[in-house]
Amino acid sequence: MAALIKQVALVSTSPAVPPRIVMQVLAALQKQATRDLAGIWDVSATVDPFERLEDVPVGSWPIIISDHLDGNSAGFHRTQNGQPMAMVYATPDINTLSLICSHEMVEMLVDPFGSRFIPGDSPDPNQGRVNFLIEACDPCQASNCGYTVNNLMVSDFYTPNYFDPIKTPGVRYSFTGAINEPRQVLKGCYLSWQDPASLKCFQQLWLGSDAPEIRDLGPQTDGLLSPREFIDRASNAHSYEYFAQGRRVALMASTITAASLDETNVAQANNWHDFIVSKLALSNAYNNNRMATSIRPVPRAPTTV
Repeated sequence: MAALIKQVALVSTSPAVPPRIVMQVLAALQKQATRDLAGIWDVSATVDPFERLEDVPVGSWPIIISDHLDGNSAGFHRTQNGQPMAMVYATPDINTLSLICSHEMVEMLVDPFGSRFIPGDSPDPNQGRVNFLIEACDPCQASNCGYTVNNLMVSDFYTPNYFDPIKTPGVRYSFTGAINEPRQVLKGCYLSWQDPASLKCFQQLWLGSDAPEIRDLGPQTDGLLSPREFIDRASNAHSYEYFAQGRRVALMASTITAASLDETNVAQANNWHDFIVSKLALSNAYNNNRMATSIRPVPRAPTTV
């Protein structure tokens, strides 16, 4: 059975991110969703740009780029009618912006409502079986784990095999291969779960220390928040710190420079302009010739003297 097509809308309400930048980011997101994510997570999605929130069609899931965000507003949300949306800070660096938008898009498509769990053995030896929140980018979210699409940074993401009970040779645990075993957490990243015994939320979090640490987030007390909203509020500060490291630390990013890409794009555009001009010239010449041959003297009846 074919997957239902999800419609994601990308909108910027920030003057710092004009439509030209939105279009570039969107092209990278659409290619990632179609080429990389669809076959691994069985999702089908379109990603479309809109200049204003008022232009977004009903039923679309928006990713909104905004200047006015804080730790509680950035990240995933559910709207008043329960539909998913995401808010992203309008960073001036296009690669950081693309990375964060990719993160939000991937997690929105894999778990639209921020409440999908999978059971497994807890990383904390003091706990037993727990429910892991499916957040496909979080354990490999840092900039150094990202890769490039259309020469823009996008987020790595784990595969369903990430929750396998044991490591198996030849199995892919994340798209880039940065994660190489089940439930691995890379530096600058985290894994979240809920302990059904205590109803508390926990994270395995790797920041400045030599190894990941266990963090007790306590119980989710606000019933209006989805589990992912609760986790995002607790994690946004250190997430954005590792997003902001940008392309310079990305191990799997393309080595093509922006100047080189611009040169290629300009050459391509010039070729298209020349082609269009040549076609228009041929078309005009054809039309002029057709008009000239179609204008004939009106036959006249022979005159008699």
